[in-house]
Amino acid sequence: MRLIITLFTAFTFISAQAGKAYTVIANPGEKAAHCIRINWHSDIDEKKMYCYYTECNDTDWINTKKVRPKQKLCTAYDSMYSKTSTGENIYENARFMRNTVEIKKLTPNTKYMYRIGDKPEEGEIRYFKTAPEKCTWTAAIISDFHAYTPLPKRVKSAMSMLSQLETQNKSDFDMILHVGDIIAWGGSYSFWKDLYEEPFFKKYMWAGLNGNHDNMDRTNKKNSNNFFRYANNNPQNGYNGEKGVCYHFTYGDALFIMLNNESMRSDEGLAKAQKWVKEVINKQKDTKFIIVMEHYQWFFGTDGKTSQYDRWKDIFDECSVDLAIAANNHIYARTNALYKGEETDGSRGTVYLQMPSSDNERGQELKDWTHNKDIIKYRWSEGAKTVGAMLMKASDNELLLTLYDRNGNAIDSVIVKAKQR
Repeated sequence: MRLIITLFTAFTFISAQAGKAYTVIANPGEKAAHCIRINWHSDIDEKKMYCYYTECNDTDWINTKKVRPKQKLCTAYDSMYSKTSTGENIYENARFMRNTVEIKKLTPNTKYMYRIGDKPEEGEIRYFKTAPEKCTWTAAIISDFHAYTPLPKRVKSAMSMLSQLETQNKSDFDMILHVGDIIAWGGSYSFWKDLYEEPFFKKYMWAGLNGNHDNMDRTNKKNSNNFFRYANNNPQNGYNGEKGVCYHFTYGDALFIMLNNESMRSDEGLAKAQKWVKEVINKQKDTKFIIVMEHYQWFFGTDGKTSQYDRWKDIFDECSVDLAIAANNHIYARTNALYKGEETDGSRGTVYLQMPSSDNERGQELKDWTHNKDIIKYRWSEGAKTVGAMLMKASDNELLLTLYDRNGNAIDSVIVKAKQR
């Protein structure tokens, strides 16, 4: 009898959204100055909803435009073993329609508002901002908050950290970047759904990565990149098997390349990813900055031992990558620009940095710094209860990245110089 009640609770939870769009997010288009991609879910028996959008200065929605979504039945999260917010074990009944739109021909550097509904006046108002074609912009960078509904303080800590970054920025950012592991178990659909109800997901465009936790179910036996794929609507320009998971986009003068470590565990998988990265960079001629992001750490922050750095440094040298961002280790670590394994004056080479955790629960203690003391310039952790994130400010000739703690203290910063291509 207990199992029947539990299953019914899960079914009721999903169906309680009748007449509404849920798990709504705005992601970048391939050219983020002119294109935004929006993802939302709706009940199977719900009539088709539309995306209505206009510029934020159009306060009366006079110039509203309507976009019809592409729809597809999604069963990727169905019957997955999970937990309720009260910690009860359940199998989630999660079958719904996935809705995706690609909004093109937008005005650069402009804030828009949008609604999802059957009529223009229906639906909660949400926002995104297009990228500038050049010059200045800002981004928050956050990682590893492992959203888990039985422990809501994890998400609360991460969202409070984003609020702190807004305070330090003295205004809104232009977008938010995440470096993976934002969900404890990506196969638990209710975790995604609850997370996307947070105000920061309604206020900003998000561009992020598939982390190992986002890729897994509770049992760690039914892992899939579909969990990340179907909770987002990223550009479909990745390589075979990774479209919408690995992707690239331009933002201002920067090219972002987003990788999936879960597809690079083997030598063959790594070779495919590296081949794709080189192809993407070789096709881009006009970007001042090349930024590559993956979830797994470049170095083990505990003692500085090399991790993914050895797998990628030669490719990054060859392709003139300016900035490499990672996470996963829950300890912040950062180099200056490195080329051929040695520090430069910044006129060539790649700055490597990896994000700390932000959930106040899964950090690590620093140990004796025994490896790579010649190239790692800074490490930081608050121990098990770590909360930190970064603010990135782009200008004509440089990127300034500053790490802040939960109290707004600037812990570390680094400048990435624009290079001659």
